[in-house]
Formats: sequence, C-alpha cells, structure tokens
Amino acid sequence: MASGRELPGSAHTVGLAADGSGFALLAKCLEDPRRPENGFCRQYVAVLDKLDKGASKWRLRTSPLTERSGTEGVSADLRVFGSGRAWVQEWTEQDPDRSWFTADGGRSWQARDVKRVGAVRSIPKGAVLSAQCAPPAAPDKQECRKNRLMVMSPDDGRLRELKARPPLSGMLLPAAYAEPDGSWWVSGKDRATGAPAVAFSRDAGRSWTASVPNRSVGKLAWHLRVSVGEGVVYAAEMGELKGVQDVKNPLRAIYRSRDGGRTWERTWRAGPQGEPRSLMGVLVPGPGGRLVVHAESGRFTSTDGGRIFRAAEPDIEHASTVPLGRLAGGGGCDYRISADGVRWSAFRLGDCQG
Repeated sequence: MASGRELPGSAHTVGLAADGSGFALLAKCLEDPRRPENGFCRQYVAVLDKLDKGASKWRLRTSPLTERSGTEGVSADLRVFGSGRAWVQEWTEQDPDRSWFTADGGRSWQARDVKRVGAVRSIPKGAVLSAQCAPPAAPDKQECRKNRLMVMSPDDGRLRELKARPPLSGMLLPAAYAEPDGSWWVSGKDRATGAPAVAFSRDAGRSWTASVPNRSVGKLAWHLRVSVGEGVVYAAEMGELKGVQDVKNPLRAIYRSRDGGRTWERTWRAGPQGEPRSLMGVLVPGPGGRLVVHAESGRFTSTDGGRIFRAAEPDIEHASTVPLGRLAGGGGCDYRISADGVRWSAFRLGDCQG
C-alpha cells in the first residue's frame, strides 16, 4: 500500500475500496494554549490514484470540509465506493447532516442530504449500508425509537430504503460494508427474549436470517459485532462488565460459528481479571483459528479460535472492515491493511505536524 508522507497534518479517517482505490480525510490543527478559541483546524481530502504498472499515489484533492475553530474539533465521516466515488459527511451544530458525493476522484463534490429518495429490493455492488431513524420520531426529535436500513448508492451517493427488514427488534446496527464472503450483517435484538442478536443476508439484502448466539444474557449486553473469516464467523458481544475496571469499549464475550452464523458456541468470556477487556472496532480473524483483538490496552492474539488470548503488541489501534480487507489505525498517521488477518501492509498518511 502506498504511503502519503508528504500530505499535510494527519489522517483521521481512511477508506479503501475493493479495486484498490481510496480516500482519506486529514486535518492540520494549529493550537493556541492560552486562547484555545484562536486555534483552528484545516481539513483536507486525499485520493489514492492508480498509476502505470500497478503503482499508486496519494494526491490532495478539493475538500468540501470547512475550517474548524480550535474549540470545535474535527468530526467527519467517509464512505468509499470505488472508482473515484466517495461520500463525506461533516457534523456541525448548525447543520449535522452536511454531506457531499464525488464521482470524479474528489475533483468536484455535489451536495447531498440524508433524505430518503426511494426504495430498493437489494444492495447493489459497491453500495454501503446504513440506518436512519424511522417515523414517528420522538417529540423532541432527538430520541430515535425505531430505525430502518438504508442503502447508499455508489451511482449518486443518495439514500434509498432497503425493502426487506431483518427479523430483529430494537435499533438496527448494520455493518457499513459486506464481509469478505459477500455476506451482509446487522445487529439488533431477538424478538422473543430481547437478547442481542444478528441477522445475515447472502442474497444482497433480499432476505435475512436471524440468529441469537446466547438467549440468556442479561440487560448488560448491548450489541454484537460480526467478523467473517475463512470457514468461520465470530461475534463479539459488547456491553457492561460487572466487577471489571471501567473501559470505554467493554468486551463481554466472543462467539464462534462454523455453519455461517446459524449456530454458535461461546469460546471466551470476560472475567474480573485478565485481558482483553475491551474491543476497538472489530475482531480480526485469520486462518487456522487465529483471532486478533485490538483492545484499549494493546493487541491480543488467539491461535485456538478465540479461547485463549496472549498479549501480542502494546500498540493501541482501532480495527475496521473496509472492502479491501481489515484496516487498523492508531489515531495518527500510521495505518495497516490486511486481506487475510496475518500479512499486513503498513502505510503512512500525513506529516503528523499538527
């Protein structure tokens, strides 16, 4: 993977498409310790361009993102479709739904909103899955009582409702991108027990199958995060931990399925002592029972399918699923990408000056 060390600032959000193209959001901030309101953050967009003979290079492109004051901070999101197509959203107090779409590699941006513009029966190739609050909303318009799945089109960056709703209750939490085997996963609640559950689709969202790893978990469990490996599916149960030191992203249990997510076995459970106690992002599966947990205290590795974990590296990284594989970043300029969870390609985006 190509680096972009000459880019200004540091990359806080990176997206890599299945075709090897990519986008990155960067920020370069100047601070005034005595008067923080005088500081500011300038935001940039970089695009990974393909060159001759398979080479690639990161280049700055036009950024639709505004300059932020030192007290506001930077808050933006990115979705990459491939072939020079991406969607960017910026959250501000004045307009929390500011978003843009590009189809020409960031040379120009078209303003978008988050309004539903129709419905689709399936998730097209290259699309992104999200969720949106469904009517009726709470009187104050702040609390969302029910949401619906939305498909973001790679053709125009607009949102369309997915007609088939997964057989889950509660708020739906979809994975933005499909897993490496092409399956789509959504987290929610079991309709009968209220326990955390998942639903998966292997026909591009036309139909969904619900699955419950553990019906007996209490209200302390929040939701599940799924990662698909070679012949195996893992689910991380997130939620509160009793008798365990507080962490921001508490990991309660890990489940494994060998039949595509229909049945599960619990391979690991959090205890009052020991690690890992948290999960930054998603589990990273590899061949031969290998599983990696990126925790708030470092990286932990299992070689027996998630039963026993050993400390691997002290590096603190957040792992996510992108169309090109598993992406890990430590919140600065350094990132790694892997297609199999074992062999990683490191790259650097930004000069990390500010």
